Amino acid sequence: MPPLATELFDFALPGHLVAQSPSPLRDGSRLLVVDRATRALHHRVFADLPEYLRAGDTLLRNNAAVLPARLHARRPTGGAVECFLLRAEPDGDGFTWQCLVKPGRRLPTGATFAHAEGAFAGEIISREPDGSVWVRFTTASGEPITTVANQHGDVPLPPYIDRAGDSASLEAAQRALDLERYQTVYADRQRQVAVAAPTAGLHFTPELIAQLVAFGVRPADLTLHVGLGTFKPITTATIEAHPIHRELYELPAGTQRALFPPLAGRRVAVGTTTVRSIEHFLANHEQPQPLGGACLAEADLFIHPPRAFRGVDALITNFHQPRSTLLCLVAAFLTPGSIDGIAWLREIYAEAIAREYRVFSYGDAMLIL
Repeated sequence: MPPLATELFDFALPGHLVAQSPSPLRDGSRLLVVDRATRALHHRVFADLPEYLRAGDTLLRNNAAVLPARLHARRPTGGAVECFLLRAEPDGDGFTWQCLVKPGRRLPTGATFAHAEGAFAGEIISREPDGSVWVRFTTASGEPITTVANQHGDVPLPPYIDRAGDSASLEAAQRALDLERYQTVYADRQRQVAVAAPTAGLHFTPELIAQLVAFGVRPADLTLHVGLGTFKPITTATIEAHPIHRELYELPAGTQRALFPPLAGRRVAVGTTTVRSIEHFLANHEQPQPLGGACLAEADLFIHPPRAFRGVDALITNFHQPRSTLLCLVAAFLTPGSIDGIAWLREIYAEAIAREYRVFSYGDAMLIL
């Protein structure tokens, strides 16, 4: 099969549909239900989800918690610095982190910056070819920088959500709202390993989850360390030429067992990060890990048409950006093993745009059955 042109995954999207804030109620967002067997579309709200799931279904979720990773500081000269925490040094002490800094070109190795109120200071100790830097932090409290980030950092909202100003000028109410709502209700707060939320899960409430469990739907969690690569657009002429990003994931033994026969029901994935973890695991394992061990691995899987799926029977997802790897995954899932999902996805998105569905992280949801 010839390579797929990236322009196949491009479309015009009205800017006013990009959600700048969450819906008043998590499960009050709209839900576009796609029935692959009949090609029918149903326009519902997320609270209606239990009508489409069955007893015995497994709800596969990414429980990664989002770290308030955007820190603001000043150089000794007074210039503003924004430092975005990406990941800690492997096996480090929690004080050395790979970061993105602004203004990057004016912050060479050896440059220092500090929080205006003295909560932390940082020094750039090395640079990476991709433009990121390694920063060694000190904190006034002696606690790791993640503790300070939870006190002073801003939510790492994606660039299409406009929050003008720095942390000092953000309204307290807006920051509090983002801290609460750019996080799933089932996030493991001890695992702040995401710099972007697994947004398909933002629509769930504790009450909705309890309703599903009482109905016989079984949650099964995994942890994918969501990185900034999830926002990286495809800039190559063909999607196959795109260098896919890599993300660490952890798959507990119980979740592994839920992927293999005997299966009581469908495996319903909440979000593309969950799909990526599961499909990578199954591409490399024919059975659960021996002795009930968790799987820790790095997903480097680019899922696009005409890929087939081994571990996911239904998908809950948000509406994604044009020319994104997430859009490629959804197109593949619509018609596994075929490229027909590309054209169908364009039709579905055209319908959603015509009906003014809100899109992207704080937007509405889609259920593909």
